[in-house]
Amino acid sequence: MKQTLSNDLLTVTIDAFGAELQEIVNKRTGWQYLWHGDKTFWGRRSPVLFPIVGSVWDGCYRMDGKEFRLGQHGFARDREFEIITDTPDDEAWFSLESDDSTLALYPRRFRLEIGYRLQEARLTVMWRVINLDDREMSFQIGAHPAFNYPGFNVADDVHGYFCFDSRSLEKQVIEEKGCIGNATEPVALDEDGMLPVMSDTFCNDAIVLADHQVHRVSMLDKNRAPYLSVLFQAPLVGLWSPSAQAPFACIEPWWGRCDRVGFSGDFSERDYVNKIAPGETFSASYMVIFDNF
Repeated sequence: MKQTLSNDLLTVTIDAFGAELQEIVNKRTGWQYLWHGDKTFWGRRSPVLFPIVGSVWDGCYRMDGKEFRLGQHGFARDREFEIITDTPDDEAWFSLESDDSTLALYPRRFRLEIGYRLQEARLTVMWRVINLDDREMSFQIGAHPAFNYPGFNVADDVHGYFCFDSRSLEKQVIEEKGCIGNATEPVALDEDGMLPVMSDTFCNDAIVLADHQVHRVSMLDKNRAPYLSVLFQAPLVGLWSPSAQAPFACIEPWWGRCDRVGFSGDFSERDYVNKIAPGETFSASYMVIFDNF
């Protein structure tokens, strides 16, 4: 089942399956900001990553002295959420509670609530993680929205630009089995402090910016005209596209990250993990501001 939010500028559609964004449409131009999920490049649109972000080393992690297998980015994106009906007119909310199938993958009882608020040309995505267990809950959560390049032409040298609220950036390097190594590299920005998105920008997987280096990433078209901005207080953000031919790129605020290469500690010892006591709630959000009107 799908829910829709609409105003004079935008129409936003969310599917209860995964509580995932399906469309963000400019009502004045008909432009679709969000990637449409063609499996030729990537079959998703804006999945929510929970209870992990990225990969666990060798597909296995440890909690409570036991081992569990869990695929990349966790399971929430592949679950049917309940629609919360008592909400303001400009919001849509969805909830997922643990059950026997989730407990087999992740041994904590929880309630995950995901909300969307549309105000003018701003879309705020909100998360609440509630610990329903009688033990401390360690988890990660992240976003993965994919935004279409305006005027995409695969033959172009530059498809667009990223602009940041910092002019000196260092990325963590993804190495073996989708996990982070010890190396870091500077991000090569141009003289205007922008990162051109070219055919080789993501040839070594995602660009991972950690440790609160940035809290705003703007996407500009190939003529450097403003397109959209993502604002967040997350400790990390990932930038990614699956291939040089893909007509979109992802801007991903993360409250968590994949394992380090060879990590074998307890889940609670993972880098960038969040912890809440029984009965406590973790809240986070990010906002997308749309231009091009």
